[in-house]
Amino acid sequence: MKVDILNNVFIKECRLLLELSVPASFKSALPGQFIHVRVEDSYDPILRRPFSIHDVCESRKKNMLTLRVLYEVVGKGTQLLSQKKPLSGLDCLGPLGHGFDMDKIAQAKKVYLVAGGMGVAPLFFLAKKLTENRTPGTGNPGPIVLIGVKTKNDILREKEFKDLGCEVHVATEDGSKGFKGRVTDLLKSLLPSALSNICACGPKPMLAALSVIAHKYNVPAQISLEEFMGCGLGACLGCVIRTTSGYKRICHDGPVFDSSEIIWKE
Repeated sequence: MKVDILNNVFIKECRLLLELSVPASFKSALPGQFIHVRVEDSYDPILRRPFSIHDVCESRKKNMLTLRVLYEVVGKGTQLLSQKKPLSGLDCLGPLGHGFDMDKIAQAKKVYLVAGGMGVAPLFFLAKKLTENRTPGTGNPGPIVLIGVKTKNDILREKEFKDLGCEVHVATEDGSKGFKGRVTDLLKSLLPSALSNICACGPKPMLAALSVIAHKYNVPAQISLEEFMGCGLGACLGCVIRTTSGYKRICHDGPVFDSSEIIWKE
């Protein structure tokens, strides 16, 4: 489908917030799902780029919604995307993939959202849905957000999470803000907690370490995997991962998986 760009602005160094005008059908989009974008009409770059859905909100346009994408310039495709101006169009597929299991999360007394770097992208939409679904007067404090980065200059969306009513903790590897160390070490300092649930997104080493922690404390964990994708529909088999039930396609069977499914060691 063709969608219009509403805004495309740098929010910090090489990170941008992209706003798209999308059909009302995106109302059913789930946290953890993604869109697959063709950046140029030419054959260079030929492959689409996957982007997590960062937020979906109301629009002034009738029968339309505003979809937000948080992305980082890391290569030619995202460099070209960063140059796109409002009112220009993009070819977009979505929402695609399987998102977070909201029913499982709803059963938890405490929900930890653990983000490594750009892993905040899908977790903000999840935090928004969880805070919207809170029952007033129950004493439920909402999700606890853990953001892990190298330095304080890399922190993204801290204020936005707090504005949702989330409890936010920051871990910096250099100790420039908050907890000094990795975000997985910060998580260990907060666990165990009865009836907890973990949802996470970030680099694979972080997710692998988090899976070990979740297993040790017997805490359910859902992880959103970041991966370069070809077709985005499960046909090309270009984004497979080894699981306890065989190889699975991240774009089609995920990108969200139960952490206990994944076999991290090659």
